[in-house]
Amino acid sequence: MENYGLFTKTIALNEIGINDATVRYQLSPDELHDITLREAQGVETSTGALAINTGEFTGRSPQDRFIVKDSITEDKVWWGNVNLPFDSRKFDALYNKVAAYLSGKEVFVRDSYVCADADFRLNVRVVTETAWSNLFCYNMFLRPTEEELEDFKADWHVVCAPGFKANPEVDGTRSHNFAILDFTRKIALIGGTGYTGEMKKGIFSALNFILPVFKDTLPMHCSANVGDHGDTAIFFGLSGTGKTTLSADPARKLIGDDEHGWAHDNTVFNFEGGCYAKVVNLTEEHEPDIFRAIKKGALLENVVFTPGTNEVDFEDVSITPNTRVSYPLYHINNTQPGSIGHNPKNIFFLSADSFGILPPISKLTPGQAAYYFISGYTAKVAGTEEGVKEPQPNFSACFGAPFMPLHPAKYAEMLSSKMKEAGVNVWLINTGWTGGAYGTGSRMKLKYTRAMITAALNGQLDNVSYSTDDVFGLAVPQSCPNVPDEVLNPRDTWADKTAYDKKAAELAGEFRKNFTKFETFSNEEIIAGGPLA
Repeated sequence: MENYGLFTKTIALNEIGINDATVRYQLSPDELHDITLREAQGVETSTGALAINTGEFTGRSPQDRFIVKDSITEDKVWWGNVNLPFDSRKFDALYNKVAAYLSGKEVFVRDSYVCADADFRLNVRVVTETAWSNLFCYNMFLRPTEEELEDFKADWHVVCAPGFKANPEVDGTRSHNFAILDFTRKIALIGGTGYTGEMKKGIFSALNFILPVFKDTLPMHCSANVGDHGDTAIFFGLSGTGKTTLSADPARKLIGDDEHGWAHDNTVFNFEGGCYAKVVNLTEEHEPDIFRAIKKGALLENVVFTPGTNEVDFEDVSITPNTRVSYPLYHINNTQPGSIGHNPKNIFFLSADSFGILPPISKLTPGQAAYYFISGYTAKVAGTEEGVKEPQPNFSACFGAPFMPLHPAKYAEMLSSKMKEAGVNVWLINTGWTGGAYGTGSRMKLKYTRAMITAALNGQLDNVSYSTDDVFGLAVPQSCPNVPDEVLNPRDTWADKTAYDKKAAELAGEFRKNFTKFETFSNEEIIAGGPLA
């Protein structure tokens, strides 16, 4: 088999059923960039970044994500609407079809790993149909040294073939696209979709099973950073709630953007080697680190150019509101060496409340922290998933239910134990609406959210007065540096107080309704952490 680039290692893809392929192994970002341009699959932007379109799918397709049901997963996975079972024989047959489809073709192979902490390292070999998909994996997974590559043995494989379309009636899929995890064969199989996030989320989902079950380590859908005194802050939240933006703090070093583990020795380690950020309405003024990271080596997805130029118009969402960029962590200047932090002191739950009801910041008791973690309330942001055209209220257990194979109670128990052991402060942050619901109110100003988080991190909210929210029982600070007092109490921002009271009662009811499926697994303290009214 032919190999290109700086590496001469022979890659035997026939071991995974792909035969007679022209292997382009471990190509550099520049080489992948140039191949994409040469094959007319992308455009170079004015900043040197590569811009591509992912085709039919510009977001995840949750109903087309499956886990093979076998002896490893049958009694451990929380099967249901999120974790959809897939027959092992159907998987084998479908995998063989994909392997035959890639056989004889030019394919791009990358050896990488996930988990910055060496005790949890998982080697991943990625086989992609396109150069730009491989560039995404260069950016997002951790990069072995040349010496490490000499003896590299893959623990898992990611096989991504956007051009292959399944036959649902024969293959057992719901439609022609699919993303399937097989824990026996240790393969993440993706086909029929060019959306690169499926590769990253596939491995994240695998870790969310492997780490709690076999490593006694909590996987988290969160970003993390560390201060000058070594204090680590963790930011939970779904896409669009501000994890990437708020953790990219010039006063703190970034550990990672989206996926982390919390080990038994109170270390927090990044799973990834890069960031995958939304870029809708991106400006250098509001998000300078992300803006400046979009240079040669970065991969932009589904963006639109200003007419007649190769300058990205970040406000143009005519393709999708889910415009994104991936870039390696080294594109950010202020990062934590080794991507590992210690001494967690503050946890922030980020919710984009489309109803404009939750306070912009509130401090949680241990019971409330467990309740809101299990609830995982936010709004689905337009474009993040197929079919979502405008924000919708959404409960996603553990702020990441689409990627959590186990029952949410398992993750909640681990988080509660670690919170108590580390003595962390837990805060609920509403990055959503104020002054009314979506369509009436306005999005919370980023500068206010940043100021509230900074005050919490610096201990400036330790000695201020707090009031108790009448509906949710949350402790709300009555003053915060650089934030107007009236912003802190959501009811005060509504012109129609009666409308606020009605909507607050409705949202409280939605919380209680959602939590009924978790009550059997929750103690009295957690249940009492819910709404009062």
